[in-house]
Amino acid sequence: MKAPGRASLIPAVDAHDQPFGGAARDDAAGEHSGLRERGEEALGELAQALLENPLLGQALGKALNAGERAAQAQRSAIGALNLASSSEVARLEQRLRSLSARLEAVEDELDELGRQRPGGDAG
Repeated sequence: MKAPGRASLIPAVDAHDQPFGGAARDDAAGEHSGLRERGEEALGELAQALLENPLLGQALGKALNAGERAAQAQRSAIGALNLASSSEVARLEQRLRSLSARLEAVEDELDELGRQRPGGDAG
């Protein structure tokens, strides 16, 4: 039974409608468009009803809180084991790349000074 004031989610179909047969084939594109519009409207009404449902809001809030608590527990466990987090490893990798580039620049300067010095080695 349909609730008062609610549109049916399933469109009514007349027994004589034949959307893909005979002369009705020309109207198939129009009917498809109408069906799509009714479907979009029904989906919008369903989404609105779900958003207005306080139980869904509470469930989502609890799920988000549980996820945050799990992430915090994971961070605590990693810290207790004295393991680096992925962000810490990424920062360390960036610092090592920077240090490597600076060391390479110093080596290049030393090689250049060695070539400029009379009697200096080239390598």
